[in-house]
Amino acid sequence: MVLDSKRKWVDFIMDPSARLLRNVHPNNISMLALLIAAAAGLMFFFSDNWHLLLIGASLTVLVSGFFDGLDGKVARLSGKASKKGDFVDHVLDRYADVLLIGSVAISSWCSPYIGVFAIVGVLLTSYMGTQAQAVGVGRHYGGVLGRADRMALMIFMPLLQYVLLTTGSSSLDLGVIETNFLEIMMIWFAVVGNITAVQRAWTTYRALK
Repeated sequence: MVLDSKRKWVDFIMDPSARLLRNVHPNNISMLALLIAAAAGLMFFFSDNWHLLLIGASLTVLVSGFFDGLDGKVARLSGKASKKGDFVDHVLDRYADVLLIGSVAISSWCSPYIGVFAIVGVLLTSYMGTQAQAVGVGRHYGGVLGRADRMALMIFMPLLQYVLLTTGSSSLDLGVIETNFLEIMMIWFAVVGNITAVQRAWTTYRALK
């Protein structure tokens, strides 16, 4: 939620880009964002053997996030905004989430148990947001961990991991456990993602009569 509320900070880039692409169908932009997310997922998965892919994954997540934020602006600017387009956007966003987070979850960077809870947290967070709208409360973007926050971490943490690797170590020794920056990111998604889902569920429940 921290960065979700700051989206207007990048309007100076997004608005001119939306005007430039106003003749492109928004669904095509949403699909492009998904394909780029899939490419980032592959980079995450193979980055344990080819460390430079961590930088590639970081940059690719950034590009995917750019197009993901652009489709809605193009839809409104071109007069093509619709419930059907909004639905398509949300479906593709969830697939993108699974491709990105799932690729780390099944890689050697992360315990698969942590990975499962991370995916559950992220999907439930998104579900609770749209379920609030379904029961008439309005779409809920509140809570600790929003999608923009997740994307920012998936850009920043791979870079930290690459820097760590340049020191000759692939893990952080925290005394009781050894971990790495990507696994720390997944732990954050697992814990804070589920907390955010509960926050949204509770807020929606209290708003119902």
